[in-house]
Amino acid sequence: MSLKRKIALTLSIWFSLLFGIVLIIIYVSFNDFRKEEFKERFVRRLDFTTNFISKSKNFEEEAPIFFNENSDNVLLNETILIFNAKKELIYSTIKDRKVTWDNELLKEVDNKKAVHKQDTFPEVYAALKNINGENYYIITSAFDTNGQSKLDYLKYLLITAFITCTLLIGFFSYYFMGKFLRPLEDLNKEISEVTAHKLTTQIQVEQSNDEISILAKSFNTMIVRLNDVFQSQKDFTASASHEIRTPITRMAFQLENLIKLEQHSPETLSALKQMLKDVYQLSDLTNSLLLLTKFDKENIQTIYEEVRIDEVIFESFERVQKSFPNLTMDFLISENTSDQSFLTIKGVQPLLNIVFINLFKNAAVYSDDSEAKVLITETESQLIVDVVSAGSTISLEEQPKLFDAFMRGHNSQNITGSGLGLRIAKRILEYHNAKIKYNSPEEHTNKFTVTFNK
Repeated sequence: MSLKRKIALTLSIWFSLLFGIVLIIIYVSFNDFRKEEFKERFVRRLDFTTNFISKSKNFEEEAPIFFNENSDNVLLNETILIFNAKKELIYSTIKDRKVTWDNELLKEVDNKKAVHKQDTFPEVYAALKNINGENYYIITSAFDTNGQSKLDYLKYLLITAFITCTLLIGFFSYYFMGKFLRPLEDLNKEISEVTAHKLTTQIQVEQSNDEISILAKSFNTMIVRLNDVFQSQKDFTASASHEIRTPITRMAFQLENLIKLEQHSPETLSALKQMLKDVYQLSDLTNSLLLLTKFDKENIQTIYEEVRIDEVIFESFERVQKSFPNLTMDFLISENTSDQSFLTIKGVQPLLNIVFINLFKNAAVYSDDSEAKVLITETESQLIVDVVSAGSTISLEEQPKLFDAFMRGHNSQNITGSGLGLRIAKRILEYHNAKIKYNSPEEHTNKFTVTFNK
């Protein structure tokens, strides 16, 4: 997930939580207010009834007329029960059904003088009043329909506000985070375009002292330092490789001329041939290093061309055979390869030559019969080259490190080599988005598999 989305999501979540808590507090507070307001209405109704009783000369006869004339003050679905001191019902507003009441409520009124039950439906308010020297129990019950409807309306209003504001804050958080982080995205884009061959590229710095400008300045400083180090390393490698090639070429030429002379003892001739092999190996290694200094993984694709893998293999084999004349090759194309296959890949042929030169050299040096078997298989998505030779295999413990620099297995004892060939081959194949792996399918069988993705 991108930083922009993380920030927007975090802001939305925290806003939703805080806003939700505020809305819940508003809802609970309004509900408490509704309850208190309805209780006050009960109290006012009780005072109204008490005042009527205190002034009434004949309560039972005047009560129906009084409550009917004052119906505007009646609570919704209101019922009033009035009991005398003996807790005998003396008046009820209920006329069309049997009147019932809770004796336990009357006992509770004796202790508390006033009881308000908000959890019942309808709500009940009961009180003990002394009127003109007589005790009266007055029980009033009613529905707070108006307050409950306002509470329900407030609930739906708050839910709608919560959903709407959450969506809006999510949208605006993402939008404004995009604007605020746009300089950082531009910086990331410019940084991604910097490669080993473009280390002189400077990031544009805004005239401000914000964190992004400071980061850009620091990056430019780092680029300058890296460029100095990289250029020094590159110049040294290129100069050293170039300067070494001349004496190596002279040495190879002189050794070839010495070998052609027929005045040497067998021991001397064998030593000269071994020296010539070492010189050829050193020459190939120098050429490989010189080629690698010219490319990196980012810019190599700009010089890709169509390369026939079979031509690369035969050319590499011929170059290795000059140093190892006894080396033979059994070249095959898999039956699974279509007749319409062209055996072509996109790449740089001089670099691919180095890969197969190293594989053929391994077959020449480490195989028992100086034979390399090559099998090419092409599918719709891949081109696979297997190079198989017979000889001592690499142990399971050494296989994971086989492509590391200067790695030489136990089967390379008493055999000269730099330990860089397979490492260089793997690096070149990585430049071509290809892979190389080693396995030993049978005893005394070494198999290198090179897989190119089309």
